[in-house]
Amino acid sequence: MHHEIVVARQVSGTRAQSGKATSRDGDPFMSAAFGPASSISSHTPGAMPSEAAEPIDPRQAAAELRGHAQETPATVSEKVRALVENIEKAIVGKRETVKQILVGLLARGHVLIEDVPGVGKTTLARALAKSIDCEFRRIQFTPDLLPSDVVGVSIYDQRTTDFKFHPGPLFANVILADEINRTTPRTQSALLEAMSDFQVSVDGVTHALPGPFIVLATENPIEYAGTYPLPEAQLDRFLLRIAIGYPDRDSERNMLKSHRLSHPIDALTHVVTAAEILQLQSIVRSVTVADALYDYILEIAAKTREPKCGLALGVSPRGCEMLLRAAQAYAVIEGRKFVVPDDIKRLAMPVLGHRVIEKSRDAGGSRKAGEQILAEILEDVPVPI
Repeated sequence: MHHEIVVARQVSGTRAQSGKATSRDGDPFMSAAFGPASSISSHTPGAMPSEAAEPIDPRQAAAELRGHAQETPATVSEKVRALVENIEKAIVGKRETVKQILVGLLARGHVLIEDVPGVGKTTLARALAKSIDCEFRRIQFTPDLLPSDVVGVSIYDQRTTDFKFHPGPLFANVILADEINRTTPRTQSALLEAMSDFQVSVDGVTHALPGPFIVLATENPIEYAGTYPLPEAQLDRFLLRIAIGYPDRDSERNMLKSHRLSHPIDALTHVVTAAEILQLQSIVRSVTVADALYDYILEIAAKTREPKCGLALGVSPRGCEMLLRAAQAYAVIEGRKFVVPDDIKRLAMPVLGHRVIEKSRDAGGSRKAGEQILAEILEDVPVPI
């Protein structure tokens, strides 16, 4: 069956009306300097769009995007710094966590946050969405949630005698998949196509998701009763697995004072547009990587695949690629046009920790054991100078 890809593009930070194209990443009319730039019209959470939008001229959209001036290193650094500082108004004392979330965003990846309730996972996702002027949707994953509740459903329209697709909450820019391990594997798998291909297929029709698009999924590492652990294949779809952790005493005091009259997130305004985020995503791929750093990543992966290392499953080629992309994104965040060895070593654990399996895990071993083995490997592999 011919697959139709329905695309709605975001131009200059405004939500354009939807049009049609033949592909998402391979659009012939999109400039390589900007990458895919798509979005859907804003709508009330839980509500369904009632009318189809008017198509737009792809050439006009591309021309408007090309109208942006080429980014200089100073401009890129200013935008990233403004983004970090704006998010920190809502999340106090967690700069490294904020940078890790931005790594996921700029590298076009997704982030799994494993932490206890009440440390600011939802606040972090909302602050990110408000800072980049994008739509935010929170999906509470429960055992009775169905895939159609996430991606959308086709409903028969008696007036047109045809089925009309109604997008689900997944059609937004920043998705908070809250307690993702509390829903069934069937519903969990509904995210796979969205996370890997940035599209969903319903009734033989492929619908492109808005850009930028990022899934921030959460898990509670303490309570596992009534949960469905994510399979390794789905864990591999997450670029990073991180924890927010408790704030230090001074940061927590500042947080209490800032929440006295109102929540700081209510006063947040966007500091960059969605179109500018798409530009930053394209800049990430142009960051220089020395040949020695390619070998450094490959050596780390090779060590995890050796039978004597104690791992039943080592780092896959996709894991190597994700570590490279994350290091490039971190370099952009730090205001550099090149990757340094510390970028790779700093991100190796959050990028690779959930991609390895310790040999005794099925026999009662802990995931921490696999992370400990990975940490030892990182210490043993010589860092290129």
